[in-house]
Amino acid sequence: MSHICVRATVSGRVQGVGFRFHTAHEGLRLSLTGFAKNESDGTVTVLMCGEENNVNALLSWLEKGPPTANVTNLVHHLEDWKAIDGFSIQ
Repeated sequence: MSHICVRATVSGRVQGVGFRFHTAHEGLRLSLTGFAKNESDGTVTVLMCGEENNVNALLSWLEKGPPTANVTNLVHHLEDWKAIDGFSIQ
């Protein structure tokens, strides 16, 4: 399996609805590392690193997010591999 890192920006009603918590939980469930971070423009940035299939699974999950969220846009790109411990909420 190849390992990759992807940075995603999620737009919509994604702040104040538990989006980062649920994203971190889902990332850990998929054995990924990274973080979920609120941005000042109302988006959430997610960095996810791990097996490509699992990263793709989290990307698919991010398209909808938790039931409390309303995702309107998801943009993502590959990043250089980063050795990160755990999946944090920032």
